[in-house]
Amino acid sequence: MQQAHRPGNLKQSNKVHKSRHRSKRGISAAVKGKVNVKEIVRRNRHILKKDERRHQSMQIRKNKREEVLSKKRALGGNRNPPFLVCVVPLNAQLDVQSALAILKSCSEGVIVSQSNNGVLHIGLPNFKQRFSFICPEVNNDFALLDALKIADTVLYVSSALDEPVDEWGEKVLALSMAQGMPTPLVVAMDIEGVNPKKRTSEKQNVQKLISKWLPEEKVMQLDKSSDGLNLLRRIGNQKRNVLHHRERRPYMLAEEVEYVADKEGDYGTLKISGYLRGMPLNVNGLIHVTGLGDFQMSKIDGLDDPHPLSLNKENTKPDSMEAEVTKVTVLQMPDPAKQESLVSENVPDPMDAEQTWPTEEEIEQSQMETKKKLVKRVPKGWSDYQAAWIVESDVEGDDSDEGNDSDDEENEQFMSCEEDNSDNEDKETVNDFESVTESEVGMPDDKYDATIDAHEEHEMLQKLVQAREDQQFPDEVDTPQDIPARERFTRYRGLESFRTSPWDPKENLPADYARIFQFENYDRTRKRIFKENEESLINMYGFYITIHVKGVRQDLWKAFYAANSSAPLAVFGLLPHEHKMSVMNVVLKRTGVSNEPIKSKERLIFQVGYRRFIVNPVFSQHTNGGKHKYERFFQPASTCVASFFAPIQFSPSTVLCFKEKRNTKLQLIASGVLLSCNPDRLIIKRIILSGHPYKVHKKSAVIRFMFFNRDDVLYYKPCKLRTKYGRTGHIKEPLGTHGHMKCVFDGQLKSQDTVLLSLYKRMFPKWTYENCIVTDKDWKSSDTMES
Repeated sequence: MQQAHRPGNLKQSNKVHKSRHRSKRGISAAVKGKVNVKEIVRRNRHILKKDERRHQSMQIRKNKREEVLSKKRALGGNRNPPFLVCVVPLNAQLDVQSALAILKSCSEGVIVSQSNNGVLHIGLPNFKQRFSFICPEVNNDFALLDALKIADTVLYVSSALDEPVDEWGEKVLALSMAQGMPTPLVVAMDIEGVNPKKRTSEKQNVQKLISKWLPEEKVMQLDKSSDGLNLLRRIGNQKRNVLHHRERRPYMLAEEVEYVADKEGDYGTLKISGYLRGMPLNVNGLIHVTGLGDFQMSKIDGLDDPHPLSLNKENTKPDSMEAEVTKVTVLQMPDPAKQESLVSENVPDPMDAEQTWPTEEEIEQSQMETKKKLVKRVPKGWSDYQAAWIVESDVEGDDSDEGNDSDDEENEQFMSCEEDNSDNEDKETVNDFESVTESEVGMPDDKYDATIDAHEEHEMLQKLVQAREDQQFPDEVDTPQDIPARERFTRYRGLESFRTSPWDPKENLPADYARIFQFENYDRTRKRIFKENEESLINMYGFYITIHVKGVRQDLWKAFYAANSSAPLAVFGLLPHEHKMSVMNVVLKRTGVSNEPIKSKERLIFQVGYRRFIVNPVFSQHTNGGKHKYERFFQPASTCVASFFAPIQFSPSTVLCFKEKRNTKLQLIASGVLLSCNPDRLIIKRIILSGHPYKVHKKSAVIRFMFFNRDDVLYYKPCKLRTKYGRTGHIKEPLGTHGHMKCVFDGQLKSQDTVLLSLYKRMFPKWTYENCIVTDKDWKSSDTMES
């Protein structure tokens, strides 16, 4: 019988036709009876048909629409606080009271009232909505920022007759956008006073100017009562911007403030009344009064609404919640066992760890003894035996100790954040330069010289020179010739790789780190606290309440109230742990206002969310990974991370950074967001020692000018070398006693190349936190206010 043909490996096999429209018989034949595991689990569930799915989606869409409409109808009514509108002129010469006068007379049944702090309340029974208007003082940056923190809508007012947006208007828009702008509205006044033929063009000019900052906002006209009615209608019906840093916390605008002193007279109780907004407020927590600080509450009272929507209360039907507020005077009383304390710092235990390290006094005494030179005065011709009987005495006129003060200081402050001695030497040369130039410069015009600070100009010149040098030669330092490099850079270490080499974040921490608090997991704690705050059963949203703030110093309140009697007072409820100190990291981006470089550890004013304070931050690069490179200067048009000691705050929060000027004016130099609260962030400072090829062979070369003695070459022999042209290598052996060394590289070295050795040390921020006290047209720190 003939044998059948068997195909081999070279048999042609065509692809199966892939069609999306297979028949049920074809699908079942391909599956061969197999059933998906998910289908077995879902077998008991009802599978919706096409009509049922359409009906389900329609019900979900309808519920969402009804929820949005119910929120919109409730806003501004009796059951909710009125719309809070911040009225800001875009021209410093414009009077906003004329705009408010139009809004007061926009309708026949309008209800107008005013609180003691100057807050204007307007109620429209036809719209079933209420509005509150606040007008911060012009040319007062902090008062504007405090008003924008709590406002639902910001109303920008411009004029068609004057310049629509002047220098103050540009600053207002920049601050608003940096902090987080509420729902914006722009109105143009005095259009009726323009020639009828030019009204359209004038309004278009204002629209063109506003579109640079608010491209999606349409400018409205405000000259007649009908325009005012349209404006109020738009305020009540428009979609509001969500500012997350305030929506997560309870906040309030103070409409009535009263200070009641205690019997002793040093402290007292501050009674703040207003409409509660945001999340629920717990009496056992803490509150932050902007410009004063953090305090505890002794009681929360509920009051009748002083600005109702209808004057005739008999015709209104208050709901059960309002009736409860009317009947119950005291809403919450604190529980001493649950009330949070005002302790912001941890008290370290001196016996908690090993106390084997000598104290600073012992180190200083031992160094003085080792450096102390003794000499014997021996008459001429005496023998050694005779000289042994002479008492030893100190050297007269020995000034060697004074020359090494900088080195002793760096050895004593082992883990501090002081700059290198090279920086100190630069400062000494700067001072010498200043003394020479100031004596040589004449005074041709006394009036012109009175407006210029020569000392500040010389400081700025030296800072610009150092910043330019840091850009051209980043991190490069000169090796000292009179001090061994292993002693000068004793706090530095070499790393095989900056990215992958290990570095223990708990290693050699300074003493200030024992005073702070740290989260085991910051993100997990933040989510848990937000969830607990949302699930709170005591919700007083929209209630008109009085908060009794206890423990307010009388002298501090008098100084604050005398300077801020007309400024809006904002109150924020703190979340748990937000009063405790820790290391905060914020991401900053330079604004285009100033091209001046900002040096690390320079005194700056920060506003993080609702809190404002003064610190000296440490800058580092905003990169991924476990280690972040220290930045000596915050260069213009750059982004970096600033780290400093400050009270804990949960993100998201906006950050503003100001710099103080000699003329007591503030300048917004950077803005950003809160990154994290992490004391374990490794900020690594890098220095680069440079050397030059002396003799070049195939893959080896003799390098000089990196070190100046043989022991330094042997000490840094394990460190890795690199060049500016991309070669890598290592030190093989020292040559001679003057610092020459033989190095081996992965390729032939060029004669014009430069050999670099990188060393690293960790930097820590300094404890320079000061609470910023807001005044009318100036600012002060809390220490200055106390003195």
